[in-house]
Amino acid sequence: MEIIKNLHSYLAYVVLAVLVIAVVNAIAGWLGKKDFTLHKDLRISLFALILSHIQLLVGLVLYFVSANGLKAIQTLGMSGLNAPARLLAVEHPFINIIALVLITIGWSKHKKLMESDRKFKTISIFYGLGLLLILSRIPWNQWFA
Repeated sequence: MEIIKNLHSYLAYVVLAVLVIAVVNAIAGWLGKKDFTLHKDLRISLFALILSHIQLLVGLVLYFVSANGLKAIQTLGMSGLNAPARLLAVEHPFINIIALVLITIGWSKHKKLMESDRKFKTISIFYGLGLLLILSRIPWNQWFA
C-alpha cells in the first residue's frame, strides 16, 4: 500500500513536468508557426499522454485500496466527509479522470489534423485544460507537509 502511495506521489511530479513541457512546446509551436515534427513534438505529446495514463492507473489502484478513497465514502458516507477527505475521495479522482479524458481527446483530435498550427493548437488547448484541472485538485497540503 505504501509503495503504491509513494509511486503515485513521486510519479505526479514527473507527469506534471512532462505535461507542462508538452503544453509549453505546443503553445510555442502554435504561436511560432513551427512545423509539427514526429521526432520532437509528437514524442513529447505522446510521452505526456502515456505518463498521464499510467498515473491514472496507479491512482485508481490507490483509490480502491486506500482508506482515503472508496473506503472513506463507504465508511463515512458522502455527507460525513470533511473538505480534505472529500478532496481525496471524490474531487481529486473525478476531476483528474475528466482531465485525462481531455488530454486523450486532444491526442486523438491532433492525429486527424494535417496542418501543424492546428495540431499545436489542439494539443495546447486540450492538454492545457487537462493540466489546469489536475493542478486544481492536487492535495497541495500533503505535497509540502
